[in-house]
Amino acid sequence: MIQKKVCMLGGFGVGKTSLVERFVYSRFTDEYISTMGLKIYRKRLSNNGTDVNMMVWDIYGEEDKRKVATSYMKGASGAILVADGTRPETLDTTTVLLGRLQDTLKVEIPWVLLINKHDLTDQWALSEAQLKALSVAGRPMYTSSAKTGKNVETAFEQLAQMMVRV
Repeated sequence: MIQKKVCMLGGFGVGKTSLVERFVYSRFTDEYISTMGLKIYRKRLSNNGTDVNMMVWDIYGEEDKRKVATSYMKGASGAILVADGTRPETLDTTTVLLGRLQDTLKVEIPWVLLINKHDLTDQWALSEAQLKALSVAGRPMYTSSAKTGKNVETAFEQLAQMMVRV
């Protein structure tokens, strides 16, 4: 079995913890509790006969006054970048965090972009054209919902496949 560290990175309130809870425990709660630092989750996946023990580092959300510490990024084998589809400006935060991650690691690692909160269709603020442009960028991108589970397993499985190939 191989062990891989995965960083959950994104802005404040985009749903990182909810996505991890959905992935690891298959549950969702509407109760919002801000991550105050870091919480580590573990889940074993089987990928084409290879067992992958994913250590998912759920890191607090980046804000203007509170930057994600690069020390949390060290040793990462992959990342899930999370933006909130009801707040398009959170896409900029994922770009900043990806740059900081690559600068910290000095190497490019596999990553997947999740545009979360797709269940909030009445508040969704990204057009199909914007989503298509993001998916054409050459990296896996999914619209997701921690509430319904949409594309959560798929994204983590995709990342596991990419990390095993590296």
